[in-house]
Amino acid sequence: MTINDLFKIASQSVASDLHLIVGKPPILRLDGELKTIPNTEVLTKASIEKMVFSIITEKQRDKFINERELDISYEIAGFSRYRVNLHWEKDNIGLVARVISQTIPAMEDLGLPPIVHRLIEREQGLILVTGPTGCGKSTTLAAMIKKINSIRFANIITLEDPIEYIFQPDKSIIKQRQLGTDMLTFQDALKHVLRQDPNVIMVGEMRDLETIAATITLAETGHLVLATLHTHNTAQTIDRIIDVFPPHQQAQVRLQLSMSLSGVISQKLLPKIGGGRVAAREILINTPAIANIVRENKVPQIKTVIQTSADVGMFSMDQNIRELLQNNLIDEPTAMAHLTTTQK
Repeated sequence: MTINDLFKIASQSVASDLHLIVGKPPILRLDGELKTIPNTEVLTKASIEKMVFSIITEKQRDKFINERELDISYEIAGFSRYRVNLHWEKDNIGLVARVISQTIPAMEDLGLPPIVHRLIEREQGLILVTGPTGCGKSTTLAAMIKKINSIRFANIITLEDPIEYIFQPDKSIIKQRQLGTDMLTFQDALKHVLRQDPNVIMVGEMRDLETIAATITLAETGHLVLATLHTHNTAQTIDRIIDVFPPHQQAQVRLQLSMSLSGVISQKLLPKIGGGRVAAREILINTPAIANIVRENKVPQIKTVIQTSADVGMFSMDQNIRELLQNNLIDEPTAMAHLTTTQK
């Protein structure tokens, strides 16, 4: 069985990920659960090496051997795309491939609320999509870019590591740049992107101080910027951004963020009744009250403001989980496991 065969099985099974590890048969993540692919053999060091080295170039192979990590995108023409991470464990090669659908879902298909549609219609500001690994951040971003592409004449530039969804220009120009092939670093790309006449900029991940600082500055200078961050709720997102900076810069960053932030969409995926998964979300909109909280460094108050601001489109994770339960999309044990308040 070739690695392409395994990739195809992952796609046909509607798995989110494929795992290859020495000493185990190939494993899929299906609806959040790890399951062995039936009728497959235990993988050996030699079999994984043969599979992995068949899909990377000699240059990529040298980089992987020297740096011990490699992220690439891989495509089976006419079938599907995959975001592939190669790594070493106990001196053996390991592979994890995220399955990327060829069809970009619509925002409506993902259950994104009307307020998010209004956010992406803005000419400028920072929209953050946050959550743990595997919660659908990339898919949510892709759906938002797809919507912008269909309603605006804009120059959209994406900075990704690696490129996942492939966008087809509609009303907009779309330029997709990949780390390592189209740009050397996110910082360099963000530094020069202003000279490329952008309207909308998508930053695959705000991963360090330089990237975060540049992303906030771009949002301040009249551009709509979409980005992701690995945080679990909207208040933690604000704290994480500010805490990245040294203490003497934090007051200035709070001021910048209070003015440039449009909203935060924090999400996680929960098991859905009948199979599959459904997104539970928390939405923060940068109202004058939220902007003041950010400026004054009173982040713990954000939770209360969210819970009492349904009229402007905000809702907390707990409120959304209860709504999913009432709508029979998730069962009670799932809801109880993910609610954060003491009154469950």
